[in-house]
Amino acid sequence: MTYRVCFVCTGNICRSPMAESVFRARVAEAGLDDRVEVDSAGTGGWHEGDGADPRTVRVLEEHGYDSDHTARQFRASWFARLDLVIALDSGHLKALRRLASTEEDARKVRLLRSYDTAAGDDLDVPDPYYGGLDGFEECLEMVEAASEGLLTAVRDEVEATAS
Repeated sequence: MTYRVCFVCTGNICRSPMAESVFRARVAEAGLDDRVEVDSAGTGGWHEGDGADPRTVRVLEEHGYDSDHTARQFRASWFARLDLVIALDSGHLKALRRLASTEEDARKVRLLRSYDTAAGDDLDVPDPYYGGLDGFEECLEMVEAASEGLLTAVRDEVEATAS
């Protein structure tokens, strides 16, 4: 059985493709890539069909991550096939929970930084789109920090369903 994770931000060109790329790398490093599927989407469709923001691509590639990406909009019907929907900030969390037609679907939605024990109370990954390259670097740091805890949670789920 495949465990499916989808990262969601606003336009699916900055934060969520970055999280998708980093987490996919973590899944592969853990030897779970045959059991865990990772993708991303946006709450809106403004950039559907576009590649990732060039600054996202640059930061990912500079840190050794894959940057191949095509933006798309999250659809409520996807909840049925997803196990976990990871929001990059509290606005995305609210939007995704509004899209959920059942309590079960709403429980699938979590904030990425809730998996980072050092994150404190501010669990939003700031949107780097309107800033400089340093905002994309900061975004990557936050994503990497949370990905370790997320990997542990997903591995536990995968192993529990395999038993």
